[in-house]
Amino acid sequence: MPYAPPPELASLSLSDIAELVEAQKLPPVDQWEPKETGDSEMRIAVDGTWFHQGSPINRPAMVRAFSTLLRQEKDGSYALVTPYQKLHIQIDDAPFVAVEVESQGEGVDRKLAFRLNTDHLVMADEMHKLSFPKIAAADNCASADEQARPYLHVRGGLEAVLARPVYYELAEYALADDLDPFGLWSNGAFSPIDKPE
Repeated sequence: MPYAPPPELASLSLSDIAELVEAQKLPPVDQWEPKETGDSEMRIAVDGTWFHQGSPINRPAMVRAFSTLLRQEKDGSYALVTPYQKLHIQIDDAPFVAVEVESQGEGVDRKLAFRLNTDHLVMADEMHKLSFPKIAAADNCASADEQARPYLHVRGGLEAVLARPVYYELAEYALADDLDPFGLWSNGAFSPIDKPE
């Protein structure tokens, strides 16, 4: 059966998105403790591209399927887990990239929904918080790559880095809300944003 990605976020109401989020079924990887272990020979690059033995995996449905098997281990490493096997996977930054955001409301009443590069949907809330590490002033930083990157908690220690356009959208929402302290609300959870020094 071919994989059909969910519709564009902009075409859905936040309640439609919440229903889609609720309908997402993920395997219980945190409950599996397989005896067989090894190396998957896979890597997720900083931009979210998946590689196997150095070659990119170009089938989105395959990447999506593998992403449901991801787990962060107690030592901070990552693995692809099934009931029978646990295979190490190298992740250069975060396993996911938040590539789209939809917002409803403003200020304390704001609700934010994100689409990941794997087409999974996440509603930012107390369990899925945004984090905006403090960014150094531009003159103290050699390059934009050295600046702290913002993230969204997805599940079980797995995070999504916010794509630059998504981060800029969130910054616009925060500036429009003009809260003190500075930051964003989503589904009753507040995420502070530190301004550059």
